[in-house]
Amino acid sequence: MSKDRLTHPSQVAERVLRSAGRPCVAIVEETHEVDVRFANNTITTDGVRADRRVTAILTEPAGVPGGPGRAGVARRSGEVDVDELVAEAGAAAGTADDAAPLVVGDADADFDAAPALTGLDRLSPVVRSLAAAFSRARDARTVLSGFAEHSVTTTYLASSTGLRRRYVQPAGALQLVGRRDGASAWAGVGSADFVDVELEPLEEQVRRGLGWSARHVEVAPGRHEVLLPPGAVADLMIFLVDAASGRESEEGRTVFSKAGGATRVGEPLTPLGFDLWSDPEERGLECAPFLATSVSSADVSVFDNGLPLRRTDWLRAGRLERLRYHRAGAERSGTAAAAPAGNLSLALPGAAGTLEDLIAATERGLLLTCLWYIREVDPKTLLLTGLTRDGVYVVEDGEVVAATSNFRFNESPLDVLARSTHATSTARCYAREGGSWMNRTAMPALRVPDWNMSTVSQAV
Repeated sequence: MSKDRLTHPSQVAERVLRSAGRPCVAIVEETHEVDVRFANNTITTDGVRADRRVTAILTEPAGVPGGPGRAGVARRSGEVDVDELVAEAGAAAGTADDAAPLVVGDADADFDAAPALTGLDRLSPVVRSLAAAFSRARDARTVLSGFAEHSVTTTYLASSTGLRRRYVQPAGALQLVGRRDGASAWAGVGSADFVDVELEPLEEQVRRGLGWSARHVEVAPGRHEVLLPPGAVADLMIFLVDAASGRESEEGRTVFSKAGGATRVGEPLTPLGFDLWSDPEERGLECAPFLATSVSSADVSVFDNGLPLRRTDWLRAGRLERLRYHRAGAERSGTAAAAPAGNLSLALPGAAGTLEDLIAATERGLLLTCLWYIREVDPKTLLLTGLTRDGVYVVEDGEVVAATSNFRFNESPLDVLARSTHATSTARCYAREGGSWMNRTAMPALRVPDWNMSTVSQAV
């Protein structure tokens, strides 16, 4: 088979199936991305990149839920010799306890359409705004840095069952950091197409944070009431859903486990009636309506490629509604399969207002900007540790009065939800750490008493 980098992605997928000659799934992901980066009040780099990733998944036999089966997976980027890729997948085949019949379905009408592209013109409105922003920053003795990026990934999924799926996933982000007199402030936003992105609101957020930093007060580590902006909430909820493994919960290894192999599904977890869900059709957060994965795990299976994805409620009215299961695992556990989707939303029905309203109603607390370097400490409690970054501010009598040091924190996302006393309306946001792989999130701001700031951090 020839190494033709220019071969249409759908044709590459078809070649994989023909070369395999047995039950097989082929996934071709074509990504086109652009970015503009800036530092020290000047644009430093811009670029356009393209990448192709081809995955061959061989199964022998297709298997039945819970039954014996084998699978071999191989993945390569760039120019791909299809026969070599298929041979590599065959050589990697091993026993698969997630074996199930490959998903059956029809062919999307646009399966043979060309992959989508993006370009630097997508970022032009932001780039044009930078010159004036740099001028204002210099006048204010401020240094701006950050980046704007946009990508489009077109996924082609083909199966020996006749299933043919195609989906175009755009994703973009703009991040801005301002530094002055040893203080820093950050603002960020995610977007599908950059049509709704403007630099000036982020510039104003950064300017406001630096203004609050003109006065500094010392705050001792310990437990404090905090106000979490939506982006910080998103970083925590990403970890929460990532821990929602049905199999690992049954094995007693997660915060959702109960004794004797049971799980906490159906149990009230939060006094406030939060809803937490993923929905491929969520307006403004649209994502692939089918599963495409090159890796099997405890609850996601390569045998499930092409499985239709619909709204999945992880929490409903504060109760644990669902855990993740692939089809084979769901069959063994007597429950419904639930696969992860590419977006996440949290809401408290009936909640209203904004982060500014929470500030105005706060007698004393700490306003956080964002979270960073988050790591799991204990999966059984979902205890996380991490750092605050680019601004922690002191709120007194409804106003921000000063900045204080950054902290290391130790918290569980589930405990944070359970202790929350107030939530605002839900809006699209960007998670400072998790946004690079979960770009599409919508969250409220939260008031959380007794947040554990374990030590002062020297990070800015």
